[in-house]
Amino acid sequence: MGESSAKKIYLDHIATTPCHPKVVDAMQPYFREIFGNPQSDHEFGWQAKMAIEEARAKVAGLIKSLPQEIIFVSSGTEANNFALKGIANAFEKKGKHIITSSIEHRSVLTTLKFLEKSGYKVTYLPVDKYGVVDPDDVRNNITEETILISIMHSNNEIGTIEPVAEIGKIAKERGIIFHTDAAASAGTVLVDVNELNVDLMSVSAHKYYGPKGIGALYVRKGVRITPLIHGGVQEAGRRTGIENVPGIVGFGVASELADKDMEVRRNYLTPLRDKLTKGILERIDHVYYNGHPSERLPNNVNIAIEYVEGESMLLSMMKEGIATASASTCTMMSLETSHVLQGIGVPPHVANSSLVFSIGIDNTEEDIERVINVLPNIVERLRAMSAIYPGRQ
Repeated sequence: MGESSAKKIYLDHIATTPCHPKVVDAMQPYFREIFGNPQSDHEFGWQAKMAIEEARAKVAGLIKSLPQEIIFVSSGTEANNFALKGIANAFEKKGKHIITSSIEHRSVLTTLKFLEKSGYKVTYLPVDKYGVVDPDDVRNNITEETILISIMHSNNEIGTIEPVAEIGKIAKERGIIFHTDAAASAGTVLVDVNELNVDLMSVSAHKYYGPKGIGALYVRKGVRITPLIHGGVQEAGRRTGIENVPGIVGFGVASELADKDMEVRRNYLTPLRDKLTKGILERIDHVYYNGHPSERLPNNVNIAIEYVEGESMLLSMMKEGIATASASTCTMMSLETSHVLQGIGVPPHVANSSLVFSIGIDNTEEDIERVINVLPNIVERLRAMSAIYPGRQ
């Protein structure tokens, strides 16, 4: 590409993505020119309201829902909170049992811990070595008290895609509400709410080249849910407060682009992912390759390298101008061993030596080659300082 080795390389797209230029362009007028309150009964308000509804249709188009089934919220985290607390509250007289997996995003697990303190019982299902939930485990743990099942569509750390459609079929047969957190996968792989048999789905714009601070909760028509926020009429009273009009517009455009370009993006990202995986496994020994070998996101590579410390690798990579992650962003901030890697059986001392590469549409083959060339040298240098590395001279 004619760029020097000093080029900064960003490989942390699961944390966030840069806004697509077309998204930025679409948002610009809504900061100064079309700035009205969507609830105002004049031209400025009507224009803003119309923009919201156009964006709602585009987000619905991405996940194959009806526009009126999309509720705009501030983030994937709020969507997860809304889904879990809203359903728990709406159906508490029916029962207080919820089923989930042990490797869900922190925003799901922390919310469920909160609900447990309020008297709800939560079953945390184990996963296999690839991070896959067994649908039979879901079926066998359903009781008369079960009101909600929440299983993520894909894992944000190891990239594994769950058998959501099969689990959703079980939930439907038993008349139980089914939620999936699709923040890591919507916009990257196809998520069709009808094919997946889901009643609720969490989506986040900034995961697929949209703006930060805007997300959505899909709620199937006819499903009762109690709002988290009260005091207004926005989103049909289901999520009140003045709308983030520029963010919603950007969300809509990002969804439209992702829907249109999904196959092209997947065909571009998958070979880069496979090249990076192959290069690392061939050039570095004592490596755990985490996640499902085939049923995984097209841009995710999660490895754990024995006899080195994850933070040291991250800092060394940063010095080389390469940005990546050691687990999910939330896990890094809490400085805890990844509960996902623990859940799939990676030993704790190895889990702390994990790296997560998430590739984006702006990355190039040259970017991947640079990582393959740089990382082995970093690992070799760090292992040379390790007292426990068996290959140390």
